[in-house]
Amino acid sequence: MSAPRTSPARQTSLREHNLALVLGEVADRGPATRARIAAATGLTKATVSSLVDTLVAARLLDERGLDAGAVGRPGQSLGLGARGPVGIGLEVNVDYLATCTVGLAGSVVGREVVTGDLRGVDVEAVLARAAGLLRRAADGAREAGVPVAGVAVAVPGLVDSADQVLRLAPNLGWRDVDVLAHLRRLAGAALTAASPGGAHPDLRLGNEADLGALAELWCGGHDDGAGGRLDTFVHVSGEIGVGAGLVLDGRPLTGRRGFSGEIGHLTVADGPDCACGSSGCLERLAGQEAILRRAGLASEPGTAIGRPEGPLGELVARAAAGRPDAVEAVEAAGTVLGRGISAILNLVDVGTVVLGGIYAPLSPWLRGPVERELARRVLAAPWEPPRVLVSGLGGEAAVRGAALSVVRTVIADPAAYLARTPAG
Repeated sequence: MSAPRTSPARQTSLREHNLALVLGEVADRGPATRARIAAATGLTKATVSSLVDTLVAARLLDERGLDAGAVGRPGQSLGLGARGPVGIGLEVNVDYLATCTVGLAGSVVGREVVTGDLRGVDVEAVLARAAGLLRRAADGAREAGVPVAGVAVAVPGLVDSADQVLRLAPNLGWRDVDVLAHLRRLAGAALTAASPGGAHPDLRLGNEADLGALAELWCGGHDDGAGGRLDTFVHVSGEIGVGAGLVLDGRPLTGRRGFSGEIGHLTVADGPDCACGSSGCLERLAGQEAILRRAGLASEPGTAIGRPEGPLGELVARAAAGRPDAVEAVEAAGTVLGRGISAILNLVDVGTVVLGGIYAPLSPWLRGPVERELARRVLAAPWEPPRVLVSGLGGEAAVRGAALSVVRTVIADPAAYLARTPAG
């Protein structure tokens, strides 16, 4: 997991900046001795030693024994704290709720998924269920003796980045919902008990497609085709709805208010009415329910994630067996999806697409039609054909990206985390 690194600071916030520099060096390049950190950052060995002592005391770094491979006198190797703070991700989606807990190095230390159709269910009831998952995740961290640095919540809709309110989630039928306020009331005590020093936990809200794209950036394992890490792409995820997250040069492109990436509500054809109030939207033609319906399978909400016995698993099995109805349904969705993605690529000039969510297991039959549409419709294709990659994160990209966003914040600004701990 990579963390942003800069050069030594020469300003008032020198120590805070250099704490991030040291922690980011270890996060970016892996375990290192104090001497190697000093050489890589340009800081003096004495300064590095002082900063490392602070980070070790806060469990953000661990001493892992002598580095026998070092030239000269071996020093203590330092790695990200194995018992340091964790981040919790919570995803509220149309047909499931999920939590994921990750450590500083990005490893998953806990997860839970509860399925069920949440459309038409009262907001308070849904968030009460979500808070139950959140309490269990927080209790699990507290029992394991690791502090919770914060919680990020992924939702399927428009999140106002300024005031952290869910403005619209069409498929849930939610409008202007203060999700975080509900969760603070329903799970705040458990989160506070699990937070360092009993401080109020950091809670944030984000769009599930944007957070899924960040998971692909940080732990998707994709290369850029030239030997480097992929840092510019559009991540297209299909579930009941269809969302897109754009990443440019390692940074998410979320728009002025955080509303970008709503590819599912691009009008791609004359078609059925959509929950958003429009008609002919991409998700009504290439979303999970549209594909299942075309294949002659009844949609069974809550069975799309990791449930081979559900309708998605049956669709994959039929397609793998060469059933024409299944193959044609997926290929038709791929054609429509390719048209929608083409519009994005022509607009923002991104050369790589990552297919996630239900599109990953359907990729053997979906990818070809998508690629054909991109070759036909993307203006730059004759000179640089767009690459279409498949996510390995499956249905957990959004919730994992949410959890990772918490620990990435700690790595980028350890001083802010230290200020909330007893030692800070």
